[in-house]
Amino acid sequence: MRKILGCLFVAAFSLGARAADVPGVVIDHGPASSGLYIGSPGIAVLPNGNYVASHDFFGPKSGEQKSARTAVFSSQDRGATWKKIAEVQGQFWSSLFVHRGDLYLLGTDRHHGNAIIRRSVDGGATWTSPTNSRTGLLRDDGEYHCAPMPVIEHAGKLWRAMEHRNPPVGWGMNYCAGVLSAPVDADLLDAANWTFSKFLHGDTNWLGGKFGGWLEGNAVVTPDGKIADVLRVEVPAIPEKAAIVHLSDDGRETTFDPATDFVDFPGGAKKFAIRYDAKSGKYWALANVVAPENAKRGKPAGIRNTLSLVCSADLRKWETRRQLLHHDDTAKHGFQYVDWQFDGDDIIAAVRTAFDDDSGGAHNFHDANFLTFHRVPNFRSD
Repeated sequence: MRKILGCLFVAAFSLGARAADVPGVVIDHGPASSGLYIGSPGIAVLPNGNYVASHDFFGPKSGEQKSARTAVFSSQDRGATWKKIAEVQGQFWSSLFVHRGDLYLLGTDRHHGNAIIRRSVDGGATWTSPTNSRTGLLRDDGEYHCAPMPVIEHAGKLWRAMEHRNPPVGWGMNYCAGVLSAPVDADLLDAANWTFSKFLHGDTNWLGGKFGGWLEGNAVVTPDGKIADVLRVEVPAIPEKAAIVHLSDDGRETTFDPATDFVDFPGGAKKFAIRYDAKSGKYWALANVVAPENAKRGKPAGIRNTLSLVCSADLRKWETRRQLLHHDDTAKHGFQYVDWQFDGDDIIAAVRTAFDDDSGGAHNFHDANFLTFHRVPNFRSD
């Protein structure tokens, strides 16, 4: 089952949509009855122009707690069609990125697992195995958390945010914010080449006692040339927030001022990926902005039926530029956990999509049954 909608800009769907009406290009699909839900979309552009996408599986039949599984797909026609090329056992919550011509997966080996990285030299068909500290096992002490977040290059290093759960119980509040870094010319599979920053714990007293944790941070270069970790924040109501954690130049120290480093961020209670565009001089993100009519339907983290393009000139003042995807229903529809890349004047994106299918639709908005591909043409235009 696959439908191509071409250059998707804005799409809205009624509650009675059929499987054939799934927006975008379907990369993968799994019925809710399988107990395997589609998570952690990743997307990258290879040096030859081909696209690669990935996702992991979560849910009651996924085995994510012991050894997770990630599927990898390739497109040789700019996203019009996709072919599955690999399955990787023991890979979860992973960023897909290209560096020096090779393709990498950087994440964990399971739910709250070890920090690992794999390399592919054939476009994602085969992957290295992180069996020890010289072959991709970056940290073996477990309890790492992340999502497919940007891996950026700055000041001779690669930077990527990750959280560490301490103490190792619960969700969100015990996630400590940090950033990994490695020299750009180093062997990325060698754990000795990676620096892990101090992991910074949050405080329930922040935001007037409404702070519920931070997670899924973005490594970004700030306007003054420093590295920061911009994180999703759990809050009970709108306005949604992001947190800006500051990194020392050597990537070891983290600092945060709760009086100044929380910012209003549309969609900030859900995962978002930030990338900087030099041509516009702005930071861009695809986020689950809560439509006004949905503002009282529960916590903002649970409202993912609208996907919008947002931007900022300084990481602190954000504006919504376009609504890209929307469905009226919030219970069983979601366009979430988007990973994306610039592609000339366009943005290309992989989306964890909960939508109607011929098997009764998604289990709920969170437990997605599709991985879909989308293109946002001329994203800089109003």
